[in-house]
Amino acid sequence: MKLALLRVGIDSGSGGIQGPLFRDGTFELVCIPDRKGLDRRTYGNCVGRKGRPLIEYFPAAMRSRMASQSIHVDPEFDTFTYGDPTPPKAGLRKLQPGDLLVFHAGLQGHDFESDPALYIVGYFEVLVAGIATYFRADELQRSFSENFHVRHPTVFAIQQNELVLVKGAATSRLLRKAHVISCEGQNSNGKPLKVLSPAMQQVFGDFGGRISIQRSPTRWVAPAFESRAASFVRSLE
Repeated sequence: MKLALLRVGIDSGSGGIQGPLFRDGTFELVCIPDRKGLDRRTYGNCVGRKGRPLIEYFPAAMRSRMASQSIHVDPEFDTFTYGDPTPPKAGLRKLQPGDLLVFHAGLQGHDFESDPALYIVGYFEVLVAGIATYFRADELQRSFSENFHVRHPTVFAIQQNELVLVKGAATSRLLRKAHVISCEGQNSNGKPLKVLSPAMQQVFGDFGGRISIQRSPTRWVAPAFESRAASFVRSLE
């Protein structure tokens, strides 16, 4: 069994905010903007799990500008799909049934004081993965029709030869409560950097010494830690 960690969701560099974390540990997974403006879902018309339009989580000064901003909903947890055409994610095509794809996101306290940090927010129990052209047209529609890259034909036509698609089984989950995995470290120039915390290195390993998870490619858990990490992730609320 393989296990991979992947950063998703809005952040200060893509969208301008961190996702909201609440005092009781619950959260909203707010997706990144769709800069092409193709999707009808916007921060203004999408309602989160707390029953509030997502635009309410933006600072007041940003709301008029971001309310009509289309959203790139990916991953999506209604039918459990994820897609990405970029080289850093190409390795996800190797995921096999039963592997785990674990998503973490940047969150910050919304109704209480809590500095930005990275939290596990959900996971897919992989059902199938591969390059889009691996799947027949009927398979794409049956399994991936709700994925952003498939539901927009103009996007799919351009990306299909590089597009990696991952389908999660029904046992996949968007967590109810987020679990922090980062702590504050430093890069080689001494600037602050979010790294995998010592406690989480005991669970996931240290990725061969590459413990930065602030803006990183997919992190693959070493075989010696896979069983421990899988048990831990499946135990989360």
